[in-house]
Amino acid sequence: MKLQQSQVWKVGEHYLRIVRLERLEVDYKEQTSPNSKKGAHHHATKKEFCRLLKNGRLLTAEELFLAPPG
Repeated sequence: MKLQQSQVWKVGEHYLRIVRLERLEVDYKEQTSPNSKKGAHHHATKKEFCRLLKNGRLLTAEELFLAPPG
């Protein structure tokens, strides 16, 4: 799995958007809608973040485009 900035992952009922990606750290935003501007900012190590994504799936550009704004 290759992490990139601005990716959106669906994990359970929440969406995780990568805001800032560094070598060993990830800043991400937890949102209730994939296109929402509102959400809580979080900071995690890359290892912790990958563990969060274990049961999640990466949303495609088409899914983001078709999703209603939050």
